[in-house]
Amino acid sequence: MSGTKIALVTGAGKGLGREIARTLAGVEAAVVAVHYARDRAAAEETVRRVRKAGVEAFAVRADLTREREAARLVRTVEARFGRVDILVNNVGPILMKRWDELTASDWDTMFRSVLASAFLCMKAALPGMRERGWGRIVNIGYSRAEQLVAFPTITAYAAAKTGLLILTRTAAASEVGAGITINMVSPGLLKGGRMPAGKIPRAALGSFADVANAVRFLASEGAGAITGANLIVAGTWKM
Repeated sequence: MSGTKIALVTGAGKGLGREIARTLAGVEAAVVAVHYARDRAAAEETVRRVRKAGVEAFAVRADLTREREAARLVRTVEARFGRVDILVNNVGPILMKRWDELTASDWDTMFRSVLASAFLCMKAALPGMRERGWGRIVNIGYSRAEQLVAFPTITAYAAAKTGLLILTRTAAASEVGAGITINMVSPGLLKGGRMPAGKIPRAALGSFADVANAVRFLASEGAGAITGANLIVAGTWKM
């Protein structure tokens, strides 16, 4: 299926999602569907950059915390281009707030946006991938999730990303033999992203491009024997 793949990147209006969409367009995908929740202008800028690489792209709005809208997003791409070959679940805003100051609404919002959105998009995309016998799903995680490190100011975010890692590995095991791989790429601190207080060593910082290139590899034909993996892209910060 080289050169003919249809990719859907969620949260692709700006930042890391935009870089992933642009990187897939340059190498792996013939079409990129750019998902956004609110900022249409930013999503259209991503579309423009993808098209500059000579690849077709279009923007699609959906609230991925809602099952019906997640399903509609996938159906919209399938109706327009026939299928979704590559799904990158990038949605997941960080919330910096002490754990004991979180409201029930804060907690629910983090789990809906980080974990439920990926779950719902995977559920919607997997039937078509199974039918065709090929698919790549890459979930964007968090570099410390596997270590279960305590961070009092990002507790809900870290807990949701740890749940996403469990979901990734569970789904990967269930799809073994179906031609579908499901992996996670887990960034650390990124230039241009939100930073915790204090001095950060230069060697601890990665870039959006570093993460996007890891996603591109896992979405490629050459990564067909890799599934259930968590590829940590965090420089020395993980250490």
